[in-house]
Amino acid sequence: MVKWMTKLLVALWWLPLVALAQGQAPATAGSGVRAWNEIKGEKREVLKLQGDVARGEEAFKICQGCHKQGATGSSSGAYPRLAGQHATVLIEQMTDIRSGIRRNPKMAPFADEHVLTTQEIADIARFLQALPIQANLGRGPGNSLDRGKALYEKDCVICHGNKGQGDAEKFFPLVAGQHFKYLLRQAVSIRDGQRGNANPDMAKVLKPYSDGDLEAVADYMSGLAAP
Repeated sequence: MVKWMTKLLVALWWLPLVALAQGQAPATAGSGVRAWNEIKGEKREVLKLQGDVARGEEAFKICQGCHKQGATGSSSGAYPRLAGQHATVLIEQMTDIRSGIRRNPKMAPFADEHVLTTQEIADIARFLQALPIQANLGRGPGNSLDRGKALYEKDCVICHGNKGQGDAEKFFPLVAGQHFKYLLRQAVSIRDGQRGNANPDMAKVLKPYSDGDLEAVADYMSGLAAP
């Protein structure tokens, strides 16, 4: 009975990913989302695969030099916390870096097809999603939380959720409790058109943001309790 239930839960967990792999990314608020995250090529193939936590843990060892044991990342903002992130988001980012859509010269050599197989990408994503999220990682200074909350509720909650939980099926990342400096660095990169695979709707929202606005909203998100 236990083995049967385990197989059923695994099958149900992967069902949304398979469904996503059979078509384009779901439509969301605004325009351009389908072009932003078109499900084709290797990304489509990875989403069809069933990831394995044990294999993912082994494959992730090559990543620990930067992302640390437990995938806690760095409070310096150089590397994100990956633990607990949605597998779909992780797959999107790894395949986008691998294909060159997302510009990340530091990670590109480690994501190369000669280093990671397509199956290992699925395994790593499954492993990382299953990791517990450590609390209070790289929180912001906390001096602009009211401003950050107002901006978040106005512009960010529609995609990232009222608690920063994101949306696995729509490829929106979990942002709650992420390192403040990483959130800020990515927000600046997206606003300034440097990231490569940013959602154009998000880039449009952030375009008028000042540096102070970005700092405030990153500060607020870093203090949200991760699920």
